[in-house]
Order: sequence, then C-alpha cells, then structure tokens
Amino acid sequence: MSGYGQFCPVAKAMELLDERWTLLVVRELLLGSTHFNELRRGVPKMSPALLSKRLKALTRAGVVERSETDGRTSYSLTARGKDLAAVVEALGTWGVRWIGELGDEDLDPHLLMWDMRRTIPTSVWPAARTTLAFCLDGVEARAARWWLVVADGRADVCDFDPGYDVAATVHASLRTLTAVWRGDVSWQRALLDGSVAVSGPAQTRRAVPTWVGQGSLAAAPRPA
Repeated sequence: MSGYGQFCPVAKAMELLDERWTLLVVRELLLGSTHFNELRRGVPKMSPALLSKRLKALTRAGVVERSETDGRTSYSLTARGKDLAAVVEALGTWGVRWIGELGDEDLDPHLLMWDMRRTIPTSVWPAARTTLAFCLDGVEARAARWWLVVADGRADVCDFDPGYDVAATVHASLRTLTAVWRGDVSWQRALLDGSVAVSGPAQTRRAVPTWVGQGSLAAAPRPA
C-alpha cells in the first residue's frame, strides 16, 4: 500500500498494520498459532493467498520470523512483533466496551469453538480424558454439533463425533454461547434463564462453567 507521507509514528505504524486482516494475523500469532493451517482456522474468512501475502509482508517488516523444521514451516513473532501484544489487547478491550452489537454475519461456530479450544483452562479439567459435547441452535446442521476433548492438559475440538464417552452436553444457540464466551452474559445468568442448558450428571453440570470459562477479554469492564 502507499504510505501516508507523514512523520507521525502512528502514521508510520499504520502503513504496515492497517491493511485488512494484518492485525488479526498478529492476534493469532500472539494466541499461539504457529502453522499456516492453525492461522487459517483463526481467520477462516481470509483466503490462503492473502494470508500468505500478509505473512510475507510481516516477515519483511521484521514482525514475524519464518522457520522450517523437517520440511514443515512455522511462524513466530519477533521481539518487535510481541511488542504489539499491548496494542492488540487495548483494541480488543475497546471493542468489548464500545462495540457490543453483533450481527448475524459476526457469528461463526468454527471460530468460536477454535477460540475455546485454545483458551479453556485445561488445568481445572479432570486428569482423565474428558469430552464435552455442544449442540448449537441457529446454525446449519453440519456445524451444529461439536466436541471438546481434553487429555493430558491438551484440548482438541472436533466437528465429528470422536467416539469417546461424553461427560456432559451443552445446549445453546450460537448467539447465546458467543455472548457467554465474550463475557456479555455470565454463565450463571444464562443457566438461570434457560438460554444455556447442560445435560449430564449433577456434579459435571456444576463444573462445566468452570471447565469452559470465558474468553480472554470477557473480564474487560463495560460502561455503565
């Protein structure tokens, strides 16, 4: 893109960062994605060609480092890339505080479940392999069933039945579960008003809100 032609540091930073998707790619790297396909799952509406282009631009700018091990390419943030963490967090906090309305086009079950997979507090889950099922209303049938599997401190998400015993099943609309994950609605409120239902043994039902938790920006304060 052409430059702004200004000496202002904000203008110089935005010459790199305000191209479409660029900061979301940085966000994914900050959240621990290292491989191309992992990055794609975090920005599912971004074309592979554009993702490749943005990674190359960030690498040229010294924000991203590309490496190859056993023929597999991985990406990581350099020191200057990691320095963007505060910028991304501040933008996210501002978005939570002041842009609350979500349109139908903002709701994506694939992205929601992927974000849950990488940030749920696996340390509070049982030591043995544990599977939670999710039944989502308001989405196409092929995207309505999901399974979160936690074993050995690692979480995986499946859009097909992995064949394991299910500890509990969460029933909610995609919009409601997104609101809970964002922190717009608490687990307690959603369970009390019935917009989220959990089926399974009583002890497991009580544990599910703690097992799943909420997104990393859910605690950002909202305006009165």
